[in-house]
Amino acid sequence: MSTEIPVGFSEDFTTEVDLLLQERGSKFRSACMEKTFVGKSAKAVEQIGAVTAVRRTTRHADTPLSNTPHDARWVYPADYEFADLIDPQDELRAIASFQSSYVQNAVHAMRRAHDDEFLSAIFSDTTKTGEDGGDTTSWNTYSTSTATDHLVAATGVGMTVIKLRSAKKALMASHVDVDFDPLFVGIAAAQHDDLLGETLTTSLDYNTRPVLVDGRISSFMGFNFIDSERLPTGAGSARSCPAWAKSGMLFAVWNDVTSRVSELPGKSYSVQVYSKTTIGATRLEEGKVVEILCAE
Repeated sequence: MSTEIPVGFSEDFTTEVDLLLQERGSKFRSACMEKTFVGKSAKAVEQIGAVTAVRRTTRHADTPLSNTPHDARWVYPADYEFADLIDPQDELRAIASFQSSYVQNAVHAMRRAHDDEFLSAIFSDTTKTGEDGGDTTSWNTYSTSTATDHLVAATGVGMTVIKLRSAKKALMASHVDVDFDPLFVGIAAAQHDDLLGETLTTSLDYNTRPVLVDGRISSFMGFNFIDSERLPTGAGSARSCPAWAKSGMLFAVWNDVTSRVSELPGKSYSVQVYSKTTIGATRLEEGKVVEILCAE
């Protein structure tokens, strides 16, 4: 039950209700693949690995047979919900109605939960694979040719153009089609400020079109930047900034955001604002995800 409404009591000062500073809406959901599922788990995608052609060297030779590698990615649902009560006596004392603001606040909370699921999955060490979901593909053991191809780090250094170049190099080395597959990088305020200090990102001498618009960098070097303060911290408390191709991540929806407003007779007819969602996320291919560690 909310005990904070009395701060909204008014004699006639305002008829508006403002939401305090917060991330509003999901920032990452549109930057990945999305599917709808039912059931307690779901096979997100069937995967077929690369094969090698056999050169024919003699006439009338036996047909060469190769085994095509198969794999699959699994995703599991996570439930989120929120509820709060509005006492009818409180609304009598407040000029503004809190119901719509409470609903809006609840929806923002659900959308942030969507981003938390996405960020939890992008560097997860428990990504479920295999035909029945019984195998685990660990982020820490993945590499394209060396153990650190997917990790871009420099001790005591924030976000730099060199790090972005290294991330793009790792993605291209993993055969990501950067001409058709949209690329994204998640950054916090500190990393955005780092890039503002890089001449290469802000000067028209190095860009064919303006990168800096209204003091904000939204894209550079083929990457679209998504700003969020919810990015995790990695080794040495450095910020883990993900760089990924859109086709490399999946957002799974069992139930999108659902909200209800209803009276509860058992609570003196207080109005309950309720919201829920059931969603999940998973990496689809490790080669399409890169971790950039940035000191703050």
